[in-house]
Amino acid sequence: MPQASSSYHHGDLRAACLRAARELLEESGSAGLSLRAVARRAGVSAAAPYRHYADRDALVSAVAAEGYRELAAHLAAAHPSPTTPDELSAVAVAYVRFALDRPAMFRVMFAEPCDPDNEERVAATATISEYVRDMVRSAFPSADPEALSTTVWALVHGLAFLHLDGKLDSSTPKVVAAQVNAAVQALFTAPAAMPQAVRA
Repeated sequence: MPQASSSYHHGDLRAACLRAARELLEESGSAGLSLRAVARRAGVSAAAPYRHYADRDALVSAVAAEGYRELAAHLAAAHPSPTTPDELSAVAVAYVRFALDRPAMFRVMFAEPCDPDNEERVAATATISEYVRDMVRSAFPSADPEALSTTVWALVHGLAFLHLDGKLDSSTPKVVAAQVNAAVQALFTAPAAMPQAVRA
């Protein structure tokens, strides 16, 4: 529902625009997300959102930044500092569940063009990257943290999109958790299962 008032006190307009953008995103996906649509939903003039967002990419970046912060909190709630394969699996399941529970937000975060110079978005993304690197450093101190964190993120992120796009069974949370757990466990147990000649 559009806001009843057409004006906001100083500091409220940005929050109102973000709230409107998220409502539109949940209702119709990114296709329905525009500054004009946000203005209508927030009950402000068509020009008002431009006070905070230069264009659609800037708006999308702000929405994505909120999503990254929420994802970081979601992963930390699953486990703040995982060090075992089981704990890593729990974090991976939380990542995929976030994608399935907030599909429109997740796609905006990772599949929509954003402003690469948006400081808020860059900082929020860096929080996720650092969490993954810290996780890898704790669990695998002898591994290359950059290479392995990229590998782990790529695996879990791929699983998220495979579930979102219907390529993997997401019929129940239990089924999703089992598939993600199996994939993560396979990643970390595969080296031990390799023949010695291959590992050498």
